[in-house]
Amino acid sequence: MTVFSKFALAGAVLGTAAMLAPPAQSQGFDFAGKQIKFVIGFGFGGTYGKYSRMFAEHLKNHIPGKPNIIVESRPGAGGLKAANYAAKAMPANGLNYLVPPDSAVVVQLMRPKKAKFDMSKFTWIGSANQTNVILVVRSDTGVKTWKDMRNISVPMGSTGLASTSTIMPGLVNNMLGTKMKIVTGYKGSSKTGLSVEQGENRGAAFNWLFWKSKYERWFKGDKPYARAVLQLGHFKDPELPNVPMMKEVTDKKYHDVLNFIGSLGLIGRGVAAPPGTPKEAIKVLQTAWEKMVKDPAFLADAKKRKLRVIPANAATIQKVVNDAIANTSPEVVKRASKLSYEGAAKL
Repeated sequence: MTVFSKFALAGAVLGTAAMLAPPAQSQGFDFAGKQIKFVIGFGFGGTYGKYSRMFAEHLKNHIPGKPNIIVESRPGAGGLKAANYAAKAMPANGLNYLVPPDSAVVVQLMRPKKAKFDMSKFTWIGSANQTNVILVVRSDTGVKTWKDMRNISVPMGSTGLASTSTIMPGLVNNMLGTKMKIVTGYKGSSKTGLSVEQGENRGAAFNWLFWKSKYERWFKGDKPYARAVLQLGHFKDPELPNVPMMKEVTDKKYHDVLNFIGSLGLIGRGVAAPPGTPKEAIKVLQTAWEKMVKDPAFLADAKKRKLRVIPANAATIQKVVNDAIANTSPEVVKRASKLSYEGAAKL
């Protein structure tokens, strides 16, 4: 994604004044002396907060003018409140961006009355990670495999409607006949995880990087504190080869729904511009993003923070999002919504 030549040519035609302009202006958007804001829909203790703060620290080093970048938390409804804000009220001035919930596309289609946004109208800057959703249950419940949950009722913590922590347990209950009780309302995965540790709940469903970076100790030894029971996504997480995928244990009649919902793992942790953001600003940030995810300093910092980097460029994520919105049949969406939410929790 090179945009330098186009703007350099434009600058040359503008004459001496343009030639003397600062580098940020020669890119078509002046970030010098400005402040960029990333908005997340969760607290800072989970992977949205961790990735976003890391993006903020490193992305500015690749943007001409080196603007300051801050991260703002607007938690609620599993990220839905932040996404609604970004679509309806976020200033589209090139200085404000959303870190979308990975479930945004799925929830947009399944809950159109609550989702006041259209993710196909957002423009992606890039993504730094893709990950599966992992259903984790404390060992003291007596659960060793997902089959045990057909006879053991397990309270599961959730951050709200749009979160994988509501969607995945609902799917498992309705597809496999388990008896999980979903407790909603926690402000982010970190507080939900704490509720599991303190015994308010006995499990939750979040991406594997959250579990590993926050609670790696839970899964060690012959008598682990908790177990990864199932995973939801397109491919098995390489670190969890013995944890079954939902498609491996469910009836084939559900596989079209699982393919649809599994697309959220491909979105991962990234940044998107709200509708109406100047194209010049977007191009500068997309170019900076591509440099950042290859930067040895960024990769070293991610390793230090125990965060995985599996990048995808803007065009790739945009296609995943647009294809899911345009090509998923209403019948599949209706079934997915019913299987995710019906009887799973009071929303």
